[in-house]
Amino acid sequence: MAAWIARGAWALVAIIGGAAVEGALADRSDAVRWAAGVGCWTLWGVVMAAFAVPSVRSLTIARVGAPLSLAVAVIAATTGANAVDLALLTVPAAVACVAIFTADCGRAFVQASSYGDEERLPLRFPVAAGSAAIVMWVIWAPALLLGPIFIASGNLIVGGILTLLAIAGIILLVPKWHRLSRRWLVLVPAGLVVHDPVVLADTLMVRTDQLAGMRLATADTKAADLTGPASGFAIEVQASETVTAVFAFTPQEPNGRAIHMTGFLISPSRPGEALRAAAGRGIPVS
Repeated sequence: MAAWIARGAWALVAIIGGAAVEGALADRSDAVRWAAGVGCWTLWGVVMAAFAVPSVRSLTIARVGAPLSLAVAVIAATTGANAVDLALLTVPAAVACVAIFTADCGRAFVQASSYGDEERLPLRFPVAAGSAAIVMWVIWAPALLLGPIFIASGNLIVGGILTLLAIAGIILLVPKWHRLSRRWLVLVPAGLVVHDPVVLADTLMVRTDQLAGMRLATADTKAADLTGPASGFAIEVQASETVTAVFAFTPQEPNGRAIHMTGFLISPSRPGEALRAAAGRGIPVS
């Protein structure tokens, strides 16, 4: 449902939201209007394509691209758009952004890329990684949107610098943001898999015969924390024998850090759904 809300709202961004951009550019040069028009339609088309064809890659594109419409609204508000036109852009853009960041939408997009008999359940962002991603996006977005506008207006130095920063962001930051979309718990006939390139250096696989059970984690749990850490409820996976995980590489630990454990914590975006899915596959749930 959330995915369809996002698609419908994003369609309205183009249908009723364009007047705000037109109003903001009414007294600008033809070159500026052309650059802004091409940029806005390109943004809308790329995100619409991502909404239309769900996948893990599409999820990253939509979550990075859709909020740019709100940045466009902020720029339009400061350059002459009237309040009504601004609302017609901001409201559907905000609805689309809220919808694409819901757990329901994430689940639908991630599951669309699954193979065979597997259920992919997205994991919540680690607080530190999620916060860093937001800060970097806030720095990158204005460079992406304003760089071409400055170039079109004749300010080649500022426009060139901003455009180069935007390109560098696409090259360096987008892969990091995509890693946040590639974090999931996978339930398969042979057991479960924790695929988390942010927290772990290698995928953690636990066979069915190694699984003692799953439950909502308690405050006094001694299980190893593989959540990042992330906020909210965590699920504790209990193993009947020792399993090994390797934390992701860091400058302090360039080879990663292996830990041996009989229990670990993960943070599905919908813990209840994850436990129900596990129970449906015969994993003991308490």
